[in-house]
Amino acid sequence: MLSAACLLLPAAAAAADLIPVEDFAHHPLLTMPRLSPNGEYLAVNMNDPDGESHLLAIYKVDDMSQPVSMLRLPKYEIAANITWVSNTRLVVDKGKMYGSIDKPFLTGEVIATDLDGKNQDYLYGRDSMKYGTRAGTRGTDRGWGYVDDLPQPTNGHFYMGTQSWEETDTSTLYDVDAGKNTRHLIGQIGVGGMSFMVGADGKAHFAYGRNDDYDYVVYHQQAAGWAKMTPAQIGGSFTPRSFAPDKQRIYAEYNAGGGPTELVEQDENGGNRKVLASDSFSSIGNVEWTPFPNQPFATVPATGMPTFTYIDPNLPTAKLHRALSLKFPGSYVHFIDFSEDGGKLLFSVNSDRDPGTYYLIDTHTYKVIKLFATAPWIDPAKMAERRPLHFKTSDGIELEAILTIPNGTNLANLPMILLPHGGPIGIRDNWDYDHDAQFLASRGYLVLQVNYRGSSGRGEDFQEAGYLKWGTRIQQDLIDGVKWAIAENYADPKRVCVYGGSFGGYSAMMTTIRAPGMFKCAVGYAGVYDLAMMYKKGDIKTSKSGRSYLNTVIGKDDADLAANSPDKLADKIDVPVLLIHGEDDKRAPFAQAKAMRAALDAAHKPYEWMSKPGEGHGFYDEKNTVEFYNLLQAFLEKHIGKGV
Repeated sequence: MLSAACLLLPAAAAAADLIPVEDFAHHPLLTMPRLSPNGEYLAVNMNDPDGESHLLAIYKVDDMSQPVSMLRLPKYEIAANITWVSNTRLVVDKGKMYGSIDKPFLTGEVIATDLDGKNQDYLYGRDSMKYGTRAGTRGTDRGWGYVDDLPQPTNGHFYMGTQSWEETDTSTLYDVDAGKNTRHLIGQIGVGGMSFMVGADGKAHFAYGRNDDYDYVVYHQQAAGWAKMTPAQIGGSFTPRSFAPDKQRIYAEYNAGGGPTELVEQDENGGNRKVLASDSFSSIGNVEWTPFPNQPFATVPATGMPTFTYIDPNLPTAKLHRALSLKFPGSYVHFIDFSEDGGKLLFSVNSDRDPGTYYLIDTHTYKVIKLFATAPWIDPAKMAERRPLHFKTSDGIELEAILTIPNGTNLANLPMILLPHGGPIGIRDNWDYDHDAQFLASRGYLVLQVNYRGSSGRGEDFQEAGYLKWGTRIQQDLIDGVKWAIAENYADPKRVCVYGGSFGGYSAMMTTIRAPGMFKCAVGYAGVYDLAMMYKKGDIKTSKSGRSYLNTVIGKDDADLAANSPDKLADKIDVPVLLIHGEDDKRAPFAQAKAMRAALDAAHKPYEWMSKPGEGHGFYDEKNTVEFYNLLQAFLEKHIGKGV
């Protein structure tokens, strides 16, 4: 085994104009802003620089210099979702950060607080018997709770979905008074894992989601009770989103076959369906909404650059959006929250080079106030262009590739890093700012990301095309992407490496196995390397729905799992390897990395190693991230850098 300590920093690292590694490792100070219904206050997630502590901070929008109040959460816990239920009260879904790759893991606890930090209450969760104003009567609150929706206009209440630990085959929805900590039942169905859509009568009208068998199902509430919608009613996909302003028709995502989903408006029973937005290649991605009574006014595709389709370009909100978009050319303007009277609007502006900045506009005077930047230390002018393109695979399927092109270079004969995304099912790379891709581009590498089969954004058939194909067709899609980049003369065929996290770490090993001679090195970060181990270790296997997911996407045939596990094929890896892993990883346990290391040792293959105690699925401590990036930088420079 080679020692990381013997590596020298690349010559490029000494360049005076090189962007410091630390700039790509910093956590954003403020994230996830939410505007109060009266438009006077802003609630945000505040991250301490240590990366371990998080706070809920409340600011007056006209004075962001000092918070009105701060609610400090226990170590590693975070406000994963923030909801204003009135002008003075908020509800928070608590979560935990187990690593930089995963989104915050919801703990199932729901708490409430006044904007001044007073009258804090524990509304639902595992500790309901210990805390909160109703602790003595909440002995059955053993399960997961979450904010499912919100009445409009706000009235101090919210809709809370719950899933009991003991009754996993039941989903429940309550109308909760967040001030009095009282609740009443408005929906219940004998199927686990369901989300709900509430009607004007305050009752649940739809229940939808993946059940314990990982089947997507939709139920409609009728006079006789819940009725499961048939394949003919659902089509290839159907997800109810909200009622239209008339409270009779609904907005939904729908596709008659299995292709890209459309945004539709229809009667509640499915009649008189009208397509509002669609795209032949991509599903509908983000939807932009007017103030109350909410209706969609624009959409963007889930893939490619965010090009807007205006459903009704004459709506005042649509005209405002177009005007703001002209003020920020080359950026994506997203409307986040309106005040309930429509007079104030919180919106964000981001791009492939800019992690994002938040603004407030008075919709009467059009005065704009800059609130804060997500990462003010990032200079967008120094970041790289991210260019979405299409290519054809070896079996004729059109896929999306995203190229991140180093600043100041021509797109020709560049050293290239293949960067597969995680998941793999239902996840995708997009045009937005990507810190890994930008870091690599800042070091002179062209970065290739491929939305292979199994990725989201192209419809159900495209996603299901990745089932049982983790080590075969998905890897071939990635390899075909590299071949395309070489054929177009974008990449130097003698200087290509692969680096990825989670499933991307798996792919970093598998692509070198499936395409011997194509890559010069491979980096696996928080990767899965033994598919059969996923049934024995890790958090996915702990629930019935998780086990059903594994059965569906990787199967249970031992021979097939072994034939597609890098640790069983280590003798076929013909390039230097770097393995990085957190020793407290719950998603891809440390045992995965140790199995890969043992296999490389047994096969007498060269590799380098870095592991950190206390880290989960991807490093979260900034010092560890800086150390990792420096090691990654040196490893790549050694194998495909200048002078190789």
